[in-house]
Amino acid sequence: MSAELIQEEWKPKTNPWLIILPVMLATFMYALDETVANVALPHIAGSYSVSSQESIWVLTSYLMASSIVIPMIDFFCKFFGRKNFFMLGVFIFTIASFICGVSNSIGMIVIARALQGIGGGCLMPMAQAITLESFTGEARNKAMAVFGLVVIVAPIFGPVLGGYITENWSWPYIFFINIPVGFICITLAKMFLEDPPYVQKQNNIHLDKWGFLWLCVWLVPLQIVFDKGNDADWFNATWICWLTAIAVSGAVLFFYTQVKGKNPLVKLDVLKDTNYVFGTVMLILINAVLLASLAILPQMLQYMLGYDSFLSGLAIMPRGLGCLTALLIFGGLGGKLSYRTYGVIGLTCLGIGGWMLGLLNLEINPMNIAIPNYIFGLGLVFSFMPITTLSCITIRNDQMTNASGLQNLLKTIGGAIGTSLVATMISRFSQVHQHGLVKNLSISNPVFMDKLNTLSGTFIHQAGDMMNSTYMAGKMLYNQLIQQSTLCAYMTTFKVFSIACFILIPFMFLLKGEKK
Repeated sequence: MSAELIQEEWKPKTNPWLIILPVMLATFMYALDETVANVALPHIAGSYSVSSQESIWVLTSYLMASSIVIPMIDFFCKFFGRKNFFMLGVFIFTIASFICGVSNSIGMIVIARALQGIGGGCLMPMAQAITLESFTGEARNKAMAVFGLVVIVAPIFGPVLGGYITENWSWPYIFFINIPVGFICITLAKMFLEDPPYVQKQNNIHLDKWGFLWLCVWLVPLQIVFDKGNDADWFNATWICWLTAIAVSGAVLFFYTQVKGKNPLVKLDVLKDTNYVFGTVMLILINAVLLASLAILPQMLQYMLGYDSFLSGLAIMPRGLGCLTALLIFGGLGGKLSYRTYGVIGLTCLGIGGWMLGLLNLEINPMNIAIPNYIFGLGLVFSFMPITTLSCITIRNDQMTNASGLQNLLKTIGGAIGTSLVATMISRFSQVHQHGLVKNLSISNPVFMDKLNTLSGTFIHQAGDMMNSTYMAGKMLYNQLIQQSTLCAYMTTFKVFSIACFILIPFMFLLKGEKK
C-alpha cells in the first residue's frame, strides 16, 4: 500500500479535540515567549548592567535558534517518532525556561534563550501538521481557525502578561511560568497524541549533515553581525568583515548543498513558483516589521513616557483586539472579497498604523497609542492570512510540507534580523536627529538664550554662582535635546515600517488569485 494511501486512510483513534489540547498549549507557550520578554528588557538590562541594545539579544537568540531547528523537523520526527520528538521539544523548552529564570549574566540568559528556541522551534510546524491531519472537512476549518487565533494572539498577549508578572513579581517569573505549563503539556501529549504510520520511528534515516553544518555557519555569524555590528561600527571592524564573509560563504554553500544533495534539509524546487517566492518575501518583511515593532514599542513607552512594564504591555493589547475583529470580519464575509483585496486592505492598515505611531510625541493620551495598535492588529490578520494562502495556492500537495517548512524558516530569520536591526535604527536615527537639533543650542538663538537665562535664575540658589547655574541649565537643556532626539528616532523608525508596508501593496497584484 502506498504512503499516500496510508496517509489518506489514517484516522486518529482519540477524539481530535483532545489530541490538539497539548498541541495548542505548546503553540501558545512558544508563540507567547516570542514577545513575553519584550517589556522586561529594561529590567533585564538593568539586572546585568548592559545596554538596551545588548538586551535585544534575549529576543534574537531565541528566534535565530528556532530558525536553525525548523529544517531538521522531518529528520527528527522519523528518528524519534513525532510524538516522542514533540515531547522532547517541550521538555527542552521547559528546562531552558528554568535556566533563563536563574541566569546570572547576559551571556547565560542568551544561551538559555537559544536553547529555548531549539526546543520550541519544532513545536509550531508539528502542531500545524497534527491539527491538519487530525481533522477532516468542516471540523478542520474550525480547528485551523483556533490554531490561527493562538498563533496571532499569543505574541500580542505576551507583553501584557510579561508586564504584569514583571511589575508584581520579578522578570525571572516570565520564564518560570513555563515550567508547570510545559509538564502539563508533556502529560497531555503522552495521553492523547498518536503517530500516523508515515511519521513513526524509522530506521536508516539519513541526515543532511553538510546542509545542517552550512546552515549553522550561515545563521550564527549572521546573527552576531546584526546584534553587534552597530556597537563595533559595522564594517570598520575587521572581525565584523570576517564574520560577514563567513556568513555569506555559509549561505552559498547551504543553498548549493540543498540543490545538489540527494537528501537535502529543504527542497528548493518550490522557489520556481513565482507565487510562492513573492508571497514568502512579503511574509518575511511583514514578520520583521511585526516583531521589530513589538520589540521597540514597549521600550519607547517605558524610556520616553515613564510607563511601567505592565502599562507598556497593556498599551499593545489593542493589537489583539484588532486581530480578533479582523478574524470575525474575515469569517463573516467569507469569499465575498478576494484574497488579493484582503491583502491590500491589510497592508494599508499596517502602513496607516505604523505612520500614526510615527506621529507620537511626549504629550499624548492612551488613545493615541491604542488606535494605531488596533489598526495594526486589523492589518496583521488581513495581510498574513491571505498572503500565506496565495503564496501556497499554486504549490502541489506533495510539496506543501516542504514549502511550509522553508517559508517558516525564512520568516523566522526575517523576524530575527528585523529585531536586531531595529536597535541599530534607533541608535543611528537618534544620532542624526541629535546632530540636527543641537544647532538650536546656540547663543544666536533667542529662544534658547531666553530658556537658558530663565533656568539659570532658577538654579542660582542651588549652584551658588551664575557660572555653575548656567552650566546646570545648559546640561538640563541638553538632556532634553537627547530625549527629544531619541523620541524622533522611534518616530522615524515607525515611519520606515509604514513605508515598507505601503511598498508591498503593488506586489499583491503579482500574486495569482484563488483557484476557481
